[in-house]
Amino acid sequence: MRKMCLTKLLSASLLGLMVFSTSAMAKEIEVVNISKIDGMPWFNRMGEGVTKAGSDLGIKASQVGPSSTDAPQQVKIIEDLIAKKVSAIGIVPNDADVLEPVFKKAREAGIVVLTNESPGQPSANWDVEIIDNQKFAADNVEEMAKAMGGKGGYVIYVGSLTVPQHNLWADLFVKYQKEHYPEMHEVTNRMPVAENIDDARRTTIDLMKAHPDMKGIVSFGSQGPIGAGRAVKEKRAKGKVFVYGMMIPSQAASLIKSGDIAMGITYDPASAGYAITAIADKVLKGEEITQGLEIPNLGKADVDSEKRIIKFHKVLRVTKENIDSLY
Repeated sequence: MRKMCLTKLLSASLLGLMVFSTSAMAKEIEVVNISKIDGMPWFNRMGEGVTKAGSDLGIKASQVGPSSTDAPQQVKIIEDLIAKKVSAIGIVPNDADVLEPVFKKAREAGIVVLTNESPGQPSANWDVEIIDNQKFAADNVEEMAKAMGGKGGYVIYVGSLTVPQHNLWADLFVKYQKEHYPEMHEVTNRMPVAENIDDARRTTIDLMKAHPDMKGIVSFGSQGPIGAGRAVKEKRAKGKVFVYGMMIPSQAASLIKSGDIAMGITYDPASAGYAITAIADKVLKGEEITQGLEIPNLGKADVDSEKRIIKFHKVLRVTKENIDSLY
């Protein structure tokens, strides 16, 4: 009898240890997303998507970011996360080349690395895109050409000259414009001011003075349209200079309503945060990433296994008509 009780006790203890072990393993999954810069509304919204996915999936998920867009700051954050032994790192790179050695180091440590806005990153498991790059560039050209009558000068704003995705969009924008609207032209080289409202405002004012033929501004960076819109409002250039770009609707609302920003052509960054976290979870659990992969609220993805790109296309046009429903 005593032996039977001891056996039952041992079995119960082993069962308890197994439950504890399984629970501990689940808690060990930690996904950390790294934004380009901390505190910017675009990336605050992205962080909401990260934490929402973590809550839905029952894993630990959070976002951190550097105090500036200086690439070595992102390197330092990744070094810290490697030391912390997190399960997966998501990141929107400020400089793909500078980050490549530390990505390789993370992979060697067994950490899953996912990028956003950095297709072709050699050491990433996958790059996750919420929009189709070529379609997105074409959408921007078509909307701007409509306002400009298919002719005149324009300028492109990017976050920096080293941000891979911004510069890819800019390249595709120019290519599509030249093929479809040859009477449109860039008034100057692309300007790295899209992540700073004050820089975008000052640059817009300077360009309006220097290039009277400039009729359009497109910003691949969420602060650029705000700064450009403020400059258009300040100089009473509404209807003469048309501003387009990526944005957080709540931040741009007053300028959209006044018409100083013509339209937002963007996507919800929370979708990117959610997708990165959900895909990291799938990779960590050994699930196969194949064509038709589906993520809640994003639909099915186009999966390029050779190039390691997971691509959705969820463009959001922000206009006077829908702005009040978007925030």
